[in-house]
Amino acid sequence: MGLPEINIEFIGKAVTAIKRSQLGIVALILKDDVQTADTVTYKSIEEVPTDGWSPANLDYIEKTFMGTPSKIIIERLPTTAADYNAALTRLNNKRFNYLAIPGIEDKDTTIIATWIKTKRENQKKTFKAVLPNNEADHEGIINFTTTGIKVGEKEYTTAEYTARIAGIMAGLPFTRSSTYFVLSEVDSINELEDPDKAVDDGELILINDGENIKIGRGVNSLTTTTGSKTEDFKSIRIMEVQDMIKDDIAMTFDKYYVGKLNNIYDNQVLFIRSINAYFAGLGDQEILDPNFANKAEVSVRKQRLAWEGIGTDTSEWDDQKVREMSFKRNVFLGGNIKIVDAMEDLDLDIAI
Repeated sequence: MGLPEINIEFIGKAVTAIKRSQLGIVALILKDDVQTADTVTYKSIEEVPTDGWSPANLDYIEKTFMGTPSKIIIERLPTTAADYNAALTRLNNKRFNYLAIPGIEDKDTTIIATWIKTKRENQKKTFKAVLPNNEADHEGIINFTTTGIKVGEKEYTTAEYTARIAGIMAGLPFTRSSTYFVLSEVDSINELEDPDKAVDDGELILINDGENIKIGRGVNSLTTTTGSKTEDFKSIRIMEVQDMIKDDIAMTFDKYYVGKLNNIYDNQVLFIRSINAYFAGLGDQEILDPNFANKAEVSVRKQRLAWEGIGTDTSEWDDQKVREMSFKRNVFLGGNIKIVDAMEDLDLDIAI
């Protein structure tokens, strides 16, 4: 009885994926004594009281909204707070896409990076953070490094402008990447002699093309690739798609599957078919490559290992037998998808 609802849920998520992608949420941690509430949420700049924050923090909020996120969650701390622990505790069970702390000092960036890594790897959260000058070597951390950011008469530090970058990332749809995104308000920056090296080193930088100040390339801080973390993991856009897919599948599984269907192969197949229909819908939206066999299935390797882990001899089982032998409460799935990145590099040979 649950299958049609699961299908409808997945189809709806695929159809609305592009629209949802530009409705990202930014979390800001601000130290402020004008504001007294611990947590404040705004959905538009019109909701922000001009006398409700210190001038500096009001500016950070305005800069974040320039990127058109769907909302901003602000965790306020007193200016005397020695660390960010209270704010991180409050954020732990909230849903957001990008975290920025425009007043952060260098000594605290590693602590925040570690928190993001832990949430992503141990708790399967899809949090990401924009941090200043933090070589985290991780797909969940955007290492923003540009200095000397001048807007009118004011010069911003790298840390201060992370709020603007987080707002941009949260507001971009899947129809484009952040590469070459123009920050029209910025008048000048300290330009790098070798921007290519900075990008290769996992730095998100601003560049000057002679007319506009814009993001050089939409990369996160990941520089070390492995068999499970390929070159694709360096792309902010690809990680955003991957995080959306993880969230969509996990939330739908929790809503329609957990505790509602018996863990037998037939029910697993029903769920897998729904996931594959979702993948097909993302292919129709060109979020996944429609020419690729985007497919989920039972993970034969993991399921076989699970049985062998309790002493069961599976040497006589073929792969189909393993698929049919569901294991306790576990649903071991695997898959292969191809996320479409934006066009960014051109290689053109012209013979004359």
